[in-house]
Amino acid sequence: MSFREKYTVFPMLLPLGSKRRGGSKLDPGVKFLVAHDTGNPRSTARNNVSYFQRSCNEMSASAHLFVDDKEILECIPALTGPPEKAWHVLYNVTTDNQMFGYDANNAAIGVEYCYGSNIQADEAYNKYVWVLAYLCYKFGLDPANKIIGHCFLDPRRKTDPVTGLLQSRRTYDQLLKDVATEFAVCSGLATPGLNITKQAGTVEVTHTLNIRQGQPNTRVPIVQTVPPHARLSYTGWTNDGEKVLNISKWYKNAQGNFFWSGGVV
Repeated sequence: MSFREKYTVFPMLLPLGSKRRGGSKLDPGVKFLVAHDTGNPRSTARNNVSYFQRSCNEMSASAHLFVDDKEILECIPALTGPPEKAWHVLYNVTTDNQMFGYDANNAAIGVEYCYGSNIQADEAYNKYVWVLAYLCYKFGLDPANKIIGHCFLDPRRKTDPVTGLLQSRRTYDQLLKDVATEFAVCSGLATPGLNITKQAGTVEVTHTLNIRQGQPNTRVPIVQTVPPHARLSYTGWTNDGEKVLNISKWYKNAQGNFFWSGGVV
C-alpha cells in the first residue's frame, strides 16, 4: 500500500544536542500523535521554527512539525529522519500515560497548526489534515483512535488545537473525521461516498461564495468564486459535506461541483 504524497515536508532542523533537540530517539517508537496549534495567531511555520532555532538553548519546549498555508516544516525529525523526542506535553501531566500507556514526549509526534488573518485557512487546514493522515500511514496508526488534542491531555492549561481550528471555522471533531477520510483516500483504501438527494432548484448567494471541485468540503480546489446576489442552480444536495459553522448541507450543480448551503438563501 502506498500513500499519495500531496505535499512536501521540508526539514528545517534544530541544532542537535540543544535544549530543544536532545537527539534521543522515541522509545518505544511512535505510538500516537498529538494535535497542537501554536497559540500565536499570525505566526507562520517559518516564524515558529526560526524562533525555535534562535532560542534552542534557552528552553526545552519543542514540537516536530509546523504547518501553515505555504509550508510543512519539520524541526525535529519525524518524517524526514528517524523520529526523535520533542518536548510538547508536560511530563508531570499524566493523562497521556493513562490514555495510551506512554508519555507523549517519549512516544508521540507533535504537530502544530498555524492560523491567523495572514494565513489562508483552507490551505493550512488541508496541509494539517494531510500530514496527520500521512503520519498515521507512516507509523501504522489508526487515525480513528491514535490522534489526541493537546487540550485533552492538559485541559487545565491548554486549548489547542481547538482554539486554532475555531478561528478557521473548524471543530476538533471535524478534524478527526477529515483525517480519517484523508487517510482512506490517500492510501487508496476507500473513496468516501455521498448520499445525494436529487432535487433541482435555484438559490441566491448571500455573500461571496466558493464553488468547490467535485467534493463538498473546503479541502478541494475552488473552481469559481461567486459574488453576493448571484443566482445559482443546483441538481441535488447532501448533508454529508464538511461542517462549516455547524452546517453540513452542500448543493451540487450540473457540473458535479459543490457549494455550501450556509452561503445561500
